[in-house]
Amino acid sequence: MGMLNLPGFLSCGKKKGFSLSNEKDAHSTESDENKERGNWSNKGDYLLSMVGYAVGLGNVWRFPYLTYQNGGGAFLIPYSLMLALAGLPLFFMECSLGQFASLGPISIWRILPLFQGVGITMIVISTFVTIYYNVIIAYALYYLFASFSKVLPWSECFSWADELCSKTRIVNDCNATLHGEIIHANYSFVTSNNLTCINGTINYKPVQFPSEQYWNKVALQRSSGLDETGNIVWYLALCLLLSWIIVGAALFKGIKSSGKVVYFTALFPYVILLILLVRGATLEGSLEGIQYYIGRQSNFTKLMEAEVWKDAATQIFYSLSVGWGGLVALSSYNKFHNNCYSDAILVCVTNCITSVFAGFAIFSILGHMAFVSERPVSEVVDSGFNLAFVAYPEALSKLPVSPLWSFLFFFMLLLLGLDSQFATIETLTTTIHDIYPKMMKKFRIPVTMGVCAVLFFLGLICVTQAGIYWVNLIDHFCAGWGILFSAVLEIVGIIYIYGGNRFIEDVEMMLGKKTRSFWLWWRMCWFFITPVLLTAVLIWSLVTFSRPAYGSVPYPTWGTVVGWCMIIFCVIWIPIVAVVKIVKAEGSLFQRIVSCCRPAANWGPYLECYRGERYSHIVDPKKEKEHEIPTVSAFIY
Repeated sequence: MGMLNLPGFLSCGKKKGFSLSNEKDAHSTESDENKERGNWSNKGDYLLSMVGYAVGLGNVWRFPYLTYQNGGGAFLIPYSLMLALAGLPLFFMECSLGQFASLGPISIWRILPLFQGVGITMIVISTFVTIYYNVIIAYALYYLFASFSKVLPWSECFSWADELCSKTRIVNDCNATLHGEIIHANYSFVTSNNLTCINGTINYKPVQFPSEQYWNKVALQRSSGLDETGNIVWYLALCLLLSWIIVGAALFKGIKSSGKVVYFTALFPYVILLILLVRGATLEGSLEGIQYYIGRQSNFTKLMEAEVWKDAATQIFYSLSVGWGGLVALSSYNKFHNNCYSDAILVCVTNCITSVFAGFAIFSILGHMAFVSERPVSEVVDSGFNLAFVAYPEALSKLPVSPLWSFLFFFMLLLLGLDSQFATIETLTTTIHDIYPKMMKKFRIPVTMGVCAVLFFLGLICVTQAGIYWVNLIDHFCAGWGILFSAVLEIVGIIYIYGGNRFIEDVEMMLGKKTRSFWLWWRMCWFFITPVLLTAVLIWSLVTFSRPAYGSVPYPTWGTVVGWCMIIFCVIWIPIVAVVKIVKAEGSLFQRIVSCCRPAANWGPYLECYRGERYSHIVDPKKEKEHEIPTVSAFIY
């Protein structure tokens, strides 16, 4: 046994004080460098998992609309600048952190114990978001199953529709000329007297597309507001259960299983996007839609508006999934000398190109929808739920063989959502592994299944008749400025307290020595540009923060209070943990604060052979805790 393990030790396969037992984590195999935590089977597993995590639903249902709304092609200028100045620097930093220490988003704060609450905040917010994110995947599953029919159920105003349902616009009244005088009359009078409406005076009846009524009346069975919870919508609950079963099945062996699944879930959406784009480009009116998206309708004067730059920064920030803890968790399974620098650039560029590419597929078909319904493109374009489950399904229903195109679209949404969900759940289980490593070695599968089961039950409130209001409420509060706040503290803590130059030296231990000119750009961003931009966006988000509403439906006061309670519960860990750390430290108040701003004794590369002289003093966490029973409180303290 000793001889079998010796080569692994010499190649950094074991930590100091390693065990010769046969007990192994499902994460690890004989070829892994880190036998305790495991590593990605190969580079492709990691890159595709990162792409799948970063490329999500927002690339399809938010970016194209923002581009159209903020000047079309002109929006790509602030978008690209924000990628270079804010998104990529933070992305590279988080990837480097996770890879250097091989730790998850909470344990990584051995680098700065005073800020460990930032890691907890990231995990709590990710937990809230993953609850409702899988509900959106359940919506996609429902529409996917509904597409298995000869006629799409939202293609016409069927029995569930009311008098407002219509596939075309209905004229209500207008001005017309009668006996030389201009009169205002209803449309029935105008047509019965063979009159003609004067251009620009036509008023249309407020009608709703069949897809809109299907979404509200059939799919959601939406109630009047958050006050009216109603019943659990059983078919959505079953779809939610199925989505959690898929997630659990993909993650039952951690990165070893999810790393293989992503070869399909991360790549096939690009095939579907290409198919939708080719089909859309052959339709009448598609060119007009693309012109609105990024063509001659581009408005460069929009660049003078601060709102455009704020939207670009916000979209980059959320699209790359920085500040959520997932990048740290996924990168923690890399081998120590992996080139995380090139990985960060590749993933970020891929994410942004995907957003632009998706816009062509979306707007080409929306342009055709506008052509068929004789409306301007501006009246059929939307974002978020209304794009994914109303506008685009309505456009697809007008195509020949519409069930096929509907199936492909919702299958793409399903895959995009699952990729991000895999990474988020892996982030949670990585955190559990850092706290209870022995338990995860023995019971990884039950723990993973248990996490999925608990999150399923917590998500049932989101599949009631008021479920969409809860989804919107959690998204409005938890996926907003809380993450921005964490990201600002993260970069300020690492660069200004831990030390930017010290962090660069850590990165060079992995990547090799770099020239001063190589680090010039990153120093500019990390030390000044990125924290200033993030702080500006955070302040803007707080100043412009508004009461939640779903469409025209306002939320009751108690709903807003619940929202504030959720976000307070997310961020309150930052001051709580800081106070606990200071209280547990020794010396005067100033000495305690200073000691909490220094790296913990066990901060450094996970494997002993990579520590070198800089970290030769490290206290092995395994030896330190071998006589302790790990608890969450001990982990924080």
